[in-house]
Amino acid sequence: MNLFNEFAKDLRVILDDLATGGDLPAGLDLSKVTVEPPRDPSHGDLSTNSALVLSKQAGRKPRDIAELLAARLRALPDVTSVEIAGPGFVNLRLSDDTWRERVGDILVAGVTYGNGSIGAGIAVNVEYVSANPTGPLHAAHARGAVVGDALASLLEKAGYTVTREYYINDAGAQVEVLGRSTYLRYREALGETVEIPAGMYPGEYLKDVGAALAERDGAKWLDASEADWLPVTRDFAIEQILAGIKQDLADLGVRNQVFSSERALIASGAVEDAYQSLVEQDLIYTGVLEPPKGKKPDHWEPRPQTLFRATQFGDDVDRPLKKSDGSWTYFANDIAYHLDKYRRGSSVLIDVLGADHGGYVKRMQAATTAVTGGQGSLDAKICQLVHLLQNGEPVKMSKRAGTFVTLRDVIDQVGRDVVRFIMLTRRNDQTLEFDFAKVTEQSKDNPVFYVQYAHARCCSVLRHAQDADPARSLAPEDLAATAVLARLSSPEELELIKLMASWPRVVESAAQAHEAHRIAFYLYDLAGAFHGLWNKGKDDTTMRFLLDEDPELTTARLALVKAVSIVIASGLDVMGVEPVEELRG
Repeated sequence: MNLFNEFAKDLRVILDDLATGGDLPAGLDLSKVTVEPPRDPSHGDLSTNSALVLSKQAGRKPRDIAELLAARLRALPDVTSVEIAGPGFVNLRLSDDTWRERVGDILVAGVTYGNGSIGAGIAVNVEYVSANPTGPLHAAHARGAVVGDALASLLEKAGYTVTREYYINDAGAQVEVLGRSTYLRYREALGETVEIPAGMYPGEYLKDVGAALAERDGAKWLDASEADWLPVTRDFAIEQILAGIKQDLADLGVRNQVFSSERALIASGAVEDAYQSLVEQDLIYTGVLEPPKGKKPDHWEPRPQTLFRATQFGDDVDRPLKKSDGSWTYFANDIAYHLDKYRRGSSVLIDVLGADHGGYVKRMQAATTAVTGGQGSLDAKICQLVHLLQNGEPVKMSKRAGTFVTLRDVIDQVGRDVVRFIMLTRRNDQTLEFDFAKVTEQSKDNPVFYVQYAHARCCSVLRHAQDADPARSLAPEDLAATAVLARLSSPEELELIKLMASWPRVVESAAQAHEAHRIAFYLYDLAGAFHGLWNKGKDDTTMRFLLDEDPELTTARLALVKAVSIVIASGLDVMGVEPVEELRG
């Protein structure tokens, strides 16, 4: 149950009644009306901006509307007080019992607590990773993979229908270079001494690919022409490397339902089709672009180009779709790809991209709007760099990869759950420092440990309770039925309950904003509140969870502890992290 949404529904009923009674005009636009926690908790439990956003439409002062609303809101059974603040905010306080009832909701719902319907089944395509299949994944790819995968799970939890996609960039010059680099390693596997010239891929991972090709085909390609061997080595290398990428992603817990090939897209005629749709909308013309900013005129050759009218859709300049040799630009291919995703049924497209794609976003958003006739939208989430450190010092490159630290190296050193959690502890558009020493230390400063420790502590309390009374049922549904939740009366207990009750709202708001990192932030706060309650019992024995002299209060607190473990598990599930029941040093 999303308590904030329930009160928003009550508020809309009140506004409709006021309109029906003539106190407010009919047909008011309520789309900007919100019910949310006030910024300052001392102002109450809920706050609405209704009077402020409706004032101009209604032709009345905000405080006058606020007075009308306050009189009706005070009559709601769960409301204990209503106050008007500032220019017209209406703040509500709810009864303690209203909050306590949420513990029962959590126990009954289990990890599905927080599931929402705001997505209304809307189809969303989340494309992430999409690394060129020219080598193993590196740490920066890990960030995009985790952000995309967690965002997909978040959207599903909020009620959207999600397609998880990987775009295989298997067309263009980089895969031709891959084919030639593989051919050198193939010859090396057959006993030749080779040198890897500049411009080729030097990583030792291609030794395995070359050896596998030699084992499969023997010396078949040694005396063949490049025209004969290049398609073979290129396709074989892509297949081998992509298999490794898929295995790394699987070991990271990342799921992609769809793998789309750029080469197959081009071969299908999709680029010509997308181009023609833009022609029919009069969005293609031949023109000459101005030199790029900072480009010296003597380094710029003005020439007629086939251009897309991107500026009509918010881009800074119009964009070329064909190269001087008449072939399509990468941008033209990407337009076709986004149209293809839209035609497959997704009106909302989300691309999780690397830091080097920042300048590409505006043109792609413009193209998506144009090619879908305004029916599709694109949100690009740029993942900034990941700096790998060991005790504050930069980590050396992977010898096997040649130029970077591989995702496999990172997973092997700290485990998938640590990688996934840490990748979500910053906004995707902020640089992330990943210190191998810090992400595995057992301290409050390590958010992975801090959250997992809270869950493990919950499990420890429940184990001790079971050991003390083996006949006691700690099944969530039994605790929901037997616990006298009115016994949860301390300020710390009620604050913890309020924080758990906000979980459905966190899911909804994070899904709407496409920001999966909010889940990590929320779990850290929830863990902090629980650890604080735990520590309270050290100094005040009456605050302990297990009290032999008061079995009724013990049961109520066990219900609270179980609820905390459930909400943490629900959040970790979105993040793709396994909750632990016991931590060992």
